[in-house]
Amino acid sequence: MKLYYSPGACSLSPHIVALEAGIPLQLEKVDGKAKRTESGADFWLVNPKGYVPVLELDSGEVLTEGPAIVQYLADQNPASKLAPANGTLPRYHLQEMLGYINSEIHKSYSPLFKPDTAEATRTERKEYLKRRYQFIENVLAKQPFLLGDVFTAADAYLFTVTNWAKPVELDLSGFPALLAFQKRVGERPAVRAAMEAEGLLKVGA
Repeated sequence: MKLYYSPGACSLSPHIVALEAGIPLQLEKVDGKAKRTESGADFWLVNPKGYVPVLELDSGEVLTEGPAIVQYLADQNPASKLAPANGTLPRYHLQEMLGYINSEIHKSYSPLFKPDTAEATRTERKEYLKRRYQFIENVLAKQPFLLGDVFTAADAYLFTVTNWAKPVELDLSGFPALLAFQKRVGERPAVRAAMEAEGLLKVGA
């Protein structure tokens, strides 16, 4: 399978999940502005939506949208416990958490990366993110991961988007459980390997 990614973007989440599940991936870097892949292909032809991640299956079919991709990857290796079994209530809690991160946290960061966003909008978005992170903080104050004691695809997603706080100057010092989570997840071998592969960590650092 091939993962189309941009370094540090939300595509880091399925990259982490694949490595946690022991699934080999071919990586194809995408220039998000030029909409070209590293091999020179027109990315619009890969994904008409124009953004990563995209998972190209061995059949040639493509799957888009991070929450869908991470569940698909997790299901390729149920023993990894990256996603609870389909049809169980814990699986719906995973989808609930993926949906929350996607709509309330991930998308709230988007305006903060745009240089022409008004300062008032930046302030409002940062305050909104802090309110939404409070729910996550309350969960992580009681348990090491979002669904309990086991690392899941939702944790990979939360880690990925929360890494954006520093570049957009979002102060998360008031969320100690969240910061401890980021440190804990950042030390996982699969997470470090994914970040090194994307050039986000110096090899051996």
